[in-house]
Amino acid sequence: MKTKITVNGQAHVLDLDARTTLLDGLREHLNLKGSKKGCDHGQCGACTVLVNGVRINACLSLVAMHDGDEVTTIEGIGTVGNLHPLQAAFLERDAFQCGYCTPGQICSAVGMIQEAAQNWPSQETGDLEAAIALTDAEIRERMSGNICRCSAYPQILEAIRDVVGGAA
Repeated sequence: MKTKITVNGQAHVLDLDARTTLLDGLREHLNLKGSKKGCDHGQCGACTVLVNGVRINACLSLVAMHDGDEVTTIEGIGTVGNLHPLQAAFLERDAFQCGYCTPGQICSAVGMIQEAAQNWPSQETGDLEAAIALTDAEIRERMSGNICRCSAYPQILEAIRDVVGGAA
């Protein structure tokens, strides 16, 4: 099935089996190995990417569902010479151990910050009329779909807090 998709700003036409997941399309057909296959059931977040600016688990989505969409993977977030602020903060705070979950964590954090800026509430949001404040509790709730088996959660929280500011 032919699908036109833009990945990290580059247009592609993929002619793949309709059952091919977005994760497999990215990794196996576009050679973008940053997004990881962790659980392959949408429970760990290692495969998190942004589709039209919204974070999704790429293992639960099919390439064919994204005709005309813009996908951003960790490879499109920043470069070695020009790191995204979250990438720099993860390095500064040592917010990774083995690094397996890091691409998904960073993509998820980018999406989370955009969601909060658009005032999308979470389970933790107390006042639906006020601007979203990314408190520690709010960040934890919003990042809860991303598992770090090495337990670098305190450093991940610090890195995100460094970028969004404040602590609560």
